[in-house]
Amino acid sequence: MTTLNVPLILLIISIASIVLLIFYILSKRPLVQLQKGFLAMLLCVSIIAIGVLLQDLLSTTNNIDPIYFEYFIYIGTCFLPVAVFFTALIFKNTKIKFEKRYLLLLIIPIISLLVLWTNNSHHLFYVEFNNRMSNAIFGPYFYIHSIYTYGLLFVSVIMLIQTSLKASGIFSKQSILIILGTIIPIAINFLGTLKIVNMSVYLTPISFTIAMIFYAFAILKLNFLSISPIALQKIVNVMSDSYLVLDVNNNIIDYNDTFRKTFNIKNDDIRKKTIFELLNTSKNFDSFKKTFYKSIKDKKTYTIEYHDVKTGKYFNVEISPLFNKKVFIGILLLFKDITQHILDINKIKDNQDMLMESERLASLGQLIGGIAHNLKTPIMSISGATEGLSDLIKEYDVSIDDPEVTSKDHHDIAKDMTEWIDKIREYTSYMSDVITAVKGQAVTMSEADSVNFDVEELVKRVDILMRHELKSAIVYLNVSMHVPEHTILHGDINSLVQVINNMISNSIQAYNGKPEQNIDLIVEKDENNIFISVKDYGSGLPKKVKDKLFKEMITTKGKNGTGLGLYMSYSTIKAHFGGDITFESEPGKGTTFTIILPL
Repeated sequence: MTTLNVPLILLIISIASIVLLIFYILSKRPLVQLQKGFLAMLLCVSIIAIGVLLQDLLSTTNNIDPIYFEYFIYIGTCFLPVAVFFTALIFKNTKIKFEKRYLLLLIIPIISLLVLWTNNSHHLFYVEFNNRMSNAIFGPYFYIHSIYTYGLLFVSVIMLIQTSLKASGIFSKQSILIILGTIIPIAINFLGTLKIVNMSVYLTPISFTIAMIFYAFAILKLNFLSISPIALQKIVNVMSDSYLVLDVNNNIIDYNDTFRKTFNIKNDDIRKKTIFELLNTSKNFDSFKKTFYKSIKDKKTYTIEYHDVKTGKYFNVEISPLFNKKVFIGILLLFKDITQHILDINKIKDNQDMLMESERLASLGQLIGGIAHNLKTPIMSISGATEGLSDLIKEYDVSIDDPEVTSKDHHDIAKDMTEWIDKIREYTSYMSDVITAVKGQAVTMSEADSVNFDVEELVKRVDILMRHELKSAIVYLNVSMHVPEHTILHGDINSLVQVINNMISNSIQAYNGKPEQNIDLIVEKDENNIFISVKDYGSGLPKKVKDKLFKEMITTKGKNGTGLGLYMSYSTIKAHFGGDITFESEPGKGTTFTIILPL
């Protein structure tokens, strides 16, 4: 009769009870990534612990070969390092996005299982198996498996420790419990693998049982796996403002990631430093130091503008003494970046030409159909003219030896040839104008220089580039020139053409698709200025649009708006020509925009 191993059975029941208890507790709440990672780790630990105990219990009482239990145990052993790694990674980052490269972590565990399960064929895992590790003789692959397993576990534990050091209070206690619960069985099994410790069959399950007790205490008593402490740390780290916390001796004892990233400082350069050691490169350091001591003395909050030479940024630094029950315990320094609005203004200036260029190219995309049509007509006409010339050349060639052909006939043929050539010259000239206009609008910003140009050239480019859009909308552009055509202007003609085209496009939109309408392009002058007006007879501008014109980018076209906006047109006329834009608009009577350019 076989005697039951009561202590062993009780140990199995205890481990199973702890596992079921933890699973039950976690099943009562929505599982986040951290909890899922922990459950995977717990499952692997349970497989190892229960498998080892069943191996000793059943292999002796039922004469079952212990190697079969080893096949089961190593399912937990192989995947435990991966589970611990993912748990540590989530513990550090709160939440991770699974990437395909993570699948590489499963290669060695899968190979290890396959090598173990086929060990009888090659003995790469065990040369001689024994369920007591100190008596086993390992094969060459066992060491590859062990290096990977303990290496990944080591990296994971280091990650857990680093995360714990960044936390505080009860959260730190949770981390300590989890770290101890992870390290104890790993260390014992590592020493057993190296045969430094004589591993008994009970040592592995007992060590893992201790680990699960730590885990259970952390969950039940300290609410481990709650993301609140991690989330709080994340909130602090993603704050847009930087902060430093100093002790009574002005040593830096806490800071957020924003501070480190803003000032491009390594962690080692912040820890164990005083505020003055950290900021000693500032030109404004003396003023900062004076206000700093004043804040401590007066026990009040002061704000000072601080210029950091290294980053080139300006900050409003709020210096606030910290008290606990009226006892001074430290200082909070809150750095509010005040350079952003300056950077925004500079960015608008730097990108103004880029926006104009982008708008110009966007408009060219809309003009492609029109340009193709404009070029197709003269090309077909030139093709027809060449056919006509070919016929005349054949006629002339035949007439050379014909005595009945008179001198007058030769002159008539020459006259017809001249007419065809004049038509070709006219068509090629028009094509050249189209190409020049398109090329002008497509030049890069570096090529958009200020040049002298006349009003005739300006109006010609506008007419060519807007012809197709006007024709498609069945809207007529009426040009009224009240200045000499060769009146000279100076500036970036391409930008001016784009501004006028934008105004004409706005006028077309003002008719909301209604055909057979008119737009007036009027050019006038006085002694000092040229006035270019674009007038439509549409619905006029709403009051809310009038109030925002020239103050911000706004469009009345909805999703059909080009995005350039009259704000950019206004900026362009100001910057490139030193001019101005005015407007008049009445509901139901239309709108007139006038560009004022100094001569």
